[in-house]
Amino acid sequence: MKGQRPPGLCQRDYQWAYIFPAIRPATGDDVTLVLPTVNAKAMQVFLETVSVSLAPDVHAVMVLDGAGWHDARALTLPDNITLVPLPPYSPELNPVERVWLYLRERFLSLRFLPDTEAIIEACCQAWCAIIAEPSRIKSLCAFPWITKVTS
Repeated sequence: MKGQRPPGLCQRDYQWAYIFPAIRPATGDDVTLVLPTVNAKAMQVFLETVSVSLAPDVHAVMVLDGAGWHDARALTLPDNITLVPLPPYSPELNPVERVWLYLRERFLSLRFLPDTEAIIEACCQAWCAIIAEPSRIKSLCAFPWITKVTS
């Protein structure tokens, strides 16, 4: 009905988990961590994880939004990773924004999760479900500007 929220579970307290993905839009390959905190230290762990996953002759360019924990001044960048910040207030340019929408719509909404461990488990299950379909990741992340840059 107009003016009313749809029925569903309502959780009034807040607990969080954070999905840190590095996705290669051309192939759907990813390196992903699900962590209970988000800050520069967690981002550093993520960057190091991505760095060691790359082949010795590969250099990764990571497109990031303007989140505070993405600030290169607070991080020690591995030699094989370059960070490219998006302009402020431009979520439509961030390929992973469509992935978040997909995950929320299909896996992570209208659920009661009792603790952080359950939230992390739900995020891991949702991520595993989406990467099981590489074509889905490619369709969500392969923005026209990315395919032009990488081709």
